[in-house]
Amino acid sequence: MRKLVLLLLAHSLFMTGCSTMQAGGAEMTGLSLLNDRRGRDAILVDEAIEDRASVKLNAYHDLRDNCHFNITAYNGAVLVTGETPKEEFHDRIIEIVRVIPNVKGVYDKLTLDDPSPLNFRATDTLITGKVKTALTQIPGFDASWVKVVTEQRTVYLMGLVHRNEGAAAIEAAQHQADVKQIITVFEYLD
Repeated sequence: MRKLVLLLLAHSLFMTGCSTMQAGGAEMTGLSLLNDRRGRDAILVDEAIEDRASVKLNAYHDLRDNCHFNITAYNGAVLVTGETPKEEFHDRIIEIVRVIPNVKGVYDKLTLDDPSPLNFRATDTLITGKVKTALTQIPGFDASWVKVVTEQRTVYLMGLVHRNEGAAAIEAAQHQADVKQIITVFEYLD
């Protein structure tokens, strides 16, 4: 089955020049699917985790209206980032995420604070873009091996990597302007 999916994606790339596939509301390009070290099923499970968390958390008006949270899943590991003004909100967010099917572990990086202003989040988006671009410049490294999340100028790197690849990704991120800190959530292959 996997060979058939890869063959169809490769064919689609050659026929159209670019291929995308909807997966749980997120878009994956054919090349990222081919190069990602997670299997297709793991990618789809991660997308389902993110979607379920978003739906469940946003169903609570008090959480949605008073908190800023991001849920990022990679190979079943879930990174929760953002800000919440109350410990009660924090605990509820983490508990909701923890019981979502297929979650292997939760990395709680949610801070007790008022939600960050939009201009801070725009800076975080720019930093994420710079780090992703820097990853593409590493010789022999495929940027699809690492997910990049930035929250309050702290860069989180998630992925399935060898130790030398993780070190190269960290070094690339360190050289980007405005990065305050780098936290890794790597699953090492060696």
